[in-house]
Amino acid sequence: MMRLVECPRDAMQGITTFIPTETKIRYLNQLLRVGYHTLDFGSFVSEKAIPQLRDTEEVLQHLDLSDTSTRLLAIVANLRGAEKACSFDEIDAVGYPFSVSETFQQRNTNSSIAESLVRVGEIQRLCVDSGKDLVVYLSMGFGNPYGDPYNPEVVTEWCRRLSGEYGIRILAPSDTIGVADPTAIRDLFSILIPALPEVEFGAHLHTTPDTWREKADAAWKAGVRRFDGALRGYGGCPMAADQLTGNMPGEKLVEYCNQEGIPSVIDKAELSIALMMAAEVFPHT
Repeated sequence: MMRLVECPRDAMQGITTFIPTETKIRYLNQLLRVGYHTLDFGSFVSEKAIPQLRDTEEVLQHLDLSDTSTRLLAIVANLRGAEKACSFDEIDAVGYPFSVSETFQQRNTNSSIAESLVRVGEIQRLCVDSGKDLVVYLSMGFGNPYGDPYNPEVVTEWCRRLSGEYGIRILAPSDTIGVADPTAIRDLFSILIPALPEVEFGAHLHTTPDTWREKADAAWKAGVRRFDGALRGYGGCPMAADQLTGNMPGEKLVEYCNQEGIPSVIDKAELSIALMMAAEVFPHT
């Protein structure tokens, strides 16, 4: 079974024109009908940093969770954001971006890797006390443009620390700039998954329209069972060299499951409606 994580938050956050709150609510409620394992629906970060998501709390109050098994995940960048996210019973998981690149950690969360580790510990204690899962995304998990040290062993060592010292049980290497190819994906996960069998590894991959399948296939065959995506591939990589690079298209992951005979709980009719709505929510992207 593939655990599908749909990420409208990632699709929306880089859009400068504000998407009306009512539009977000309608779209997210439709996504809740599709049957995803997790919905990465919003974030509790500085309004100045991501003005598009300043209405996350209001959106949350209008989500219909009465007939869905989909888990809600919110992204945070610090303890204050985590405290806010953990105050809502409706939220099941908190996501935190931990970069294996020192330069990107400073740029993304205004902290060093050492300081970010302290935040992980604080947020994890809060999540445990609140009954939430902490999902740590390893930003620049397949390389970085800054010349910071990178190889699969670097990522593996950070995963060992996050799991062993902090008890993190869901880790998701993220292709922040869209540089991962099938070989790099296989190489990384073929090391990580056998080394840390107690960890659920996710893949947050970015792709061009013609390379999605080879990347999804490489991750699946390397043992990944948790995949992030966004319908129609919206969002993704503001720093990618290829302007066609975006999030892994969520509908293509469903297509892959169908082609490979992988069991799925996705409601195809509701997915079709969500795809049509996505074209209306993101007409200018």
